Amino acid sequence: MASTGPTAAPAAFVHAFARPKLLALGAIAVLVGAGWIYLGLALAGQSGTTLLQALCQPGFGTAGSSSVAQAAIVFAMWCAMALAMMLPTAAPMIMTYADIAATAAEKGEPAASPLALTAGYIVVWLGAALALAALQGLLGHFAVLNDAMSVASPLFAGALFLAAGLYQFSGLKRACVTQCQHPFSFFFANWTETPRGVFRLGVQQGLYCLGCCWAMMLLMFAVGVMSVIWMTLLGTIMTVEKVSATMRFSRAIGVVLACIGLAVIAESVMSHWPHKIG
Repeated sequence: MASTGPTAAPAAFVHAFARPKLLALGAIAVLVGAGWIYLGLALAGQSGTTLLQALCQPGFGTAGSSSVAQAAIVFAMWCAMALAMMLPTAAPMIMTYADIAATAAEKGEPAASPLALTAGYIVVWLGAALALAALQGLLGHFAVLNDAMSVASPLFAGALFLAAGLYQFSGLKRACVTQCQHPFSFFFANWTETPRGVFRLGVQQGLYCLGCCWAMMLLMFAVGVMSVIWMTLLGTIMTVEKVSATMRFSRAIGVVLACIGLAVIAESVMSHWPHKIG
């Protein structure tokens, strides 16, 4: 007869926790949820006088604002954005590994937890978050950011869109997207059973993802770092890119981004063009 005593619930929990697919889904849900919750609290604090309000204002470049605490807050914001935007794009890759690990477990073969893979992926994007936070500090110091935490110059914003659009057609973009689109082939060619080895695979996949998506992440400086609409839109675009079978979607997005950039640049130039009077 099945056990119904005090040990039944813990045993069921341990059994569920040992299932790679369930574990992977849980990890993704928790981390993505944590990122969005943090960003939601930050946005809610805009109208108050809480510490979170500093998250939504470009404090760098103003008197007395370039403190360690301010830098830590901005870094935390980019970490939350990395979790909220980038981890969903990695879900197909993580679930592919979880499927392989589950199959291995059913055959009695060793396989490392998908948490090791996820950890390696996250480490890369936390490093990227540090670089983006430092870039925000630099832009703020030179007063390139406005009160909406986006670049003050429309010409600069247009250049960011144009550069991101052109990058969609580069060889590096194609190579990175291809690796992201075919995770099974990647794991088959680089399979390892050790947690350390799987962690390294996560780092590799994180680097491919960074190579694929860094230009779009820079667009947050053009549209406003805390723009939830753009966070959601860009996150969705990057996710669709990775589940597409070809480069057609990436190239189409490149055309759209380049056109936006050219339109913004043209409008900026025309608005400053000298007009004859009379």
